[in-house]
Amino acid sequence: MTTDLAPAPVAVSRPRLLAAATGIVAALAFFAAAELGALVLGGAGSPLVAVGSAVIDLAPPGAKDLMVTLFGTGDKVALFVLMVVIVAVVSAGAGILERARPPFGALVFAVGGVLSLLAVTTRSGSGTLDGAPSVLGVAAAVIVLRLLTARLRRWESAAAVPSAAPRPASAERRAFLVWGVTAAAVAVVVGGASRLGTAAAQATAAARRAVRLPAPATTAPAVPAGASLDVEGITPYVTPNSDFYRIDTALRVPSVDTADWKLRIHGAVDHEVELTWDDLLALPLEEHHATLSCVSNEVGGDLIGTALWLGYPIRKLLERAGPHASADMVLSRSIDGFTAGTPLDVLQDAGTAALLAVGMNGEPLPPEHGFPVRMVVPGLFGYVSATKWVTELEVTRFADAQGYWTPRGWSERGPVKLESRIDTPRAGATVDAGSTVAIAGVAWQPHTGVKGVQVRVGDGAWEEATLADSVSADTWRQWVYRWTPTKGSHRIQVRAVSADGEVQTSVERPPAPNGASGWHTVEVRAA
Repeated sequence: MTTDLAPAPVAVSRPRLLAAATGIVAALAFFAAAELGALVLGGAGSPLVAVGSAVIDLAPPGAKDLMVTLFGTGDKVALFVLMVVIVAVVSAGAGILERARPPFGALVFAVGGVLSLLAVTTRSGSGTLDGAPSVLGVAAAVIVLRLLTARLRRWESAAAVPSAAPRPASAERRAFLVWGVTAAAVAVVVGGASRLGTAAAQATAAARRAVRLPAPATTAPAVPAGASLDVEGITPYVTPNSDFYRIDTALRVPSVDTADWKLRIHGAVDHEVELTWDDLLALPLEEHHATLSCVSNEVGGDLIGTALWLGYPIRKLLERAGPHASADMVLSRSIDGFTAGTPLDVLQDAGTAALLAVGMNGEPLPPEHGFPVRMVVPGLFGYVSATKWVTELEVTRFADAQGYWTPRGWSERGPVKLESRIDTPRAGATVDAGSTVAIAGVAWQPHTGVKGVQVRVGDGAWEEATLADSVSADTWRQWVYRWTPTKGSHRIQVRAVSADGEVQTSVERPPAPNGASGWHTVEVRAA
């Protein structure tokens, strides 16, 4: 005789306690998602910091005095612990409420998110996107809370009525525990790592705010009034820091304390040179306008910008080190491991304003643009010259070392090509037939300079555009051509002429391996 033995039901022990645990795990998910969002924003919008600061600001003087009396210099730690306890209690209550009366538990987290959003957005200096981490945190918390609560209910149902459950209670219990433990572990790891990264970013921002750059020993010539054309839609002559393109290999912007920063010049040199931040600022710094561009820039692309840079000539630092006669390359290294191979003769050229830069457009370098120190070398693409967060200059040879991008298929040397771009009218635009239309844009070949720009409409003749002034050959030049269109579709092309007479090539090439080429072309319609 055969007897079927059904698995014994697994009762849910202390369901309210488990529900409370789901609320705490949801709170951890809020923390993890919000801190990850704050990290992506460069340390801005952290609810943890904003709420703590709001509590300090709103606390009555008596409470502040009591905290200092009880905990002394540990008052901030005590406040943090108190906040954790309060959040844990409220989150546990939200978990119990969600199990008993959904969706009220989720609403508790929504209210908490609104409070953290207010704390973040009302802080002095908050930006437009600073509230995003709070929103992201609420979404993560609600999703985790509802998911775990649903798993807990399945376990309770399977334990209460085993015959009606699609799976045994033991399986539902395992599923609940696996989901809960996994969510908690991921939240702790992601949240903790993000908080460390956010704290480092905030420390860097604070260090940058404390920097007072010295006045330059050599100031840049003033930008002439004629360098900027009064044409709507044209690119500004000097690019604001907030609009300057950013292309690098850093997944997260490195946080570098000026007190710890050092530059080491070594390799094939007579004397190794080491420079601290204070050493660098004590040197006679120079200002220079320069246009930088990325080798990945497509024809007509916007991975290019012009700024006023403050720094010290790299050639003078190399003079201290005394490069060997056999050397022909300087391998610069960033704190994040990126490397770039720059021709030694370019860095030694007295006519090239290659700088170890500390300032950009009148302020310390923004973190995403290399704070505290980066390289700026007019005339070379950034992948072989513009190392951000630079810490090393190794004098060597192209035969013995390679920069980051060279073994990945890019050329070992990257001189900027002669290029031009139409900023207005945009491709696909409709203009008024019979009116005067400004065709305008920028043209560049840093270090060589541009002496002419020509525009062609359809298959007509190339016409000379009017060039704006410039500070030097190291910057781009604005240009404009006045055109009276007839009705219909029109193709507009532009090409530049360099200061040494070279005419921009029509041969179309992609960015790899050493920069794109071809004439920028737009199609517009006149009606």
